Amino acid sequence: MNLLESFLLGILQGITEFLPISSSGHIVIAQALLGNLPHGITFELIVHFGTLCSIVIYFHKDLAELLRAAGRMIGSPLQTYRNYDDDYATRLNLYILVSMIPAGLAGFTIRHQIEEVFANPVGVSLMFLVTGTFLYFTKFYGYGERTLNIKNIFIVGLAQAFSLLPGVSRSGATMAMAVFLKINRDDIARFTFLMMLPVIGGAMIVEAVEASRVGLQEDMIFQYLIGFFTALVSGYYALKYLIRLFKSKGIHYFAWYCWFIGALGLGYFGLMNS
Repeated sequence: MNLLESFLLGILQGITEFLPISSSGHIVIAQALLGNLPHGITFELIVHFGTLCSIVIYFHKDLAELLRAAGRMIGSPLQTYRNYDDDYATRLNLYILVSMIPAGLAGFTIRHQIEEVFANPVGVSLMFLVTGTFLYFTKFYGYGERTLNIKNIFIVGLAQAFSLLPGVSRSGATMAMAVFLKINRDDIARFTFLMMLPVIGGAMIVEAVEASRVGLQEDMIFQYLIGFFTALVSGYYALKYLIRLFKSKGIHYFAWYCWFIGALGLGYFGLMNS
């Protein structure tokens, strides 16, 4: 991998990780068109770490409060229970744990089977069409006023589990489901990305175990650094842009892009397989 390739792959990861257009789907399509992309598991781990850091930087104040709430919960569980209704950060920690359940169960049980069935360009193209459809339907929902609760958070968690399908956007699925549930958009914009942190972190742990068998390649240090920083910076600004757009106008505009990629993929790869 040369420096330009690591730069472009870092940007691709950073942008597609947060915009509702499916990073995994783009990788499958790109590999089908270009052959195996010029990176290994170690580089993939590093660019994922870059996007993880972009969430941490953007939401650093929220995360600091969540950590303080976790400390209160561990240090004074009885007092925390008594103050539960008035302690938003404690409730948010609980909501994040609840949202992890569906994706965690699916990831540890059927993830590989899902990828075997759908991680092909035709299957991914179909999922792009599905992603575009639920993004478009958010257009017909106004600005909800419901607050977060255990029930609607679990349903949003189910949407996150659905995003294990390559071609289904994690941010798109969770934000769209929250819109359909008529949850307040300020809460959606914050929570849907905070709930991604444990899932992305868990995926990184799996990648780290695999990468430990390969190790760092000393002649790739500059490529690793470029991939990390481009993923971090592009991810930060993609996240900032998406939240601003979501609060002001919505995410249905991305439906057209997903439909275009899905239709193009079905046409091209369908003809190749016929």
